[in-house]
Amino acid sequence: MSTAETVRDGAVREGSVHDGAVREGFVHDGSAHDGAVRERTPARRAAAPWHADPYVRALHAGRGPLFLRRADGWMLPLDVERWCADADAADRTVLRRCQGPILDIGCGPGRLVAALALNGHPCLGIDVSQAAVARTVRTGGPALCRSVFEPLPGEGRWGTALLIDGNIGIGGDPRALLARVAQLMAPDGLLIVETAAADVDERVRVRVDDGQGDVGTAFPWARVGLRALLRHAHAAGWSPVEQWTARDRGFVSLRRTPPLPRSATER
Repeated sequence: MSTAETVRDGAVREGSVHDGAVREGFVHDGSAHDGAVRERTPARRAAAPWHADPYVRALHAGRGPLFLRRADGWMLPLDVERWCADADAADRTVLRRCQGPILDIGCGPGRLVAALALNGHPCLGIDVSQAAVARTVRTGGPALCRSVFEPLPGEGRWGTALLIDGNIGIGGDPRALLARVAQLMAPDGLLIVETAAADVDERVRVRVDDGQGDVGTAFPWARVGLRALLRHAHAAGWSPVEQWTARDRGFVSLRRTPPLPRSATER
């Protein structure tokens, strides 16, 4: 199912790869053996809240209920069934806009990476959840168990980066995340972000909750609506290219803001 187009030493190439890359559907990062996906270090295991049992069980089952629960008891439903299904019509509006090698940040169970690989696009998914990466690989999507804030293959050369399904919330600091993504992109790279439907800009600590009393460890998260995203993007040096809505989901594409030309007195 995968095209085996892969990432090695910062470039996208055909064939098998090594040193932090993907090979024919297997994670090859010093973290896999005989097709099994593993975490690389105990430190990552301690720092990866999406390894919480409620999330792992939901991925294995392919369905919820599953929520992100704030300390005040408010809960955000997570659309596990959609995440574990094939890419839908709204997802395809994102995939059509992708260019060059594509990095799916927080790929989850991998529907977008699998769709991209099936259609011959060089791509890579990353996620801190071992269970999510394992499911992505099983569906034919190349993936690594890694945080976006860790060293990644192809830094400075990705043509498109995706922050879909609320993943602008990763780390609880949208501006820090946008700044990090800028380091990963080629100079003309495209970032596509899915925004919250509500006009919201919040940073909270949340837990994964199955709604039946089983919860994971707390971790920082953010929810960002369109206006807040544009504000954070501007501060981080991104300019909007396009905004659209599909199936009640909102998306924005952005590119790095070009530097202003120096005046004659500065030369």
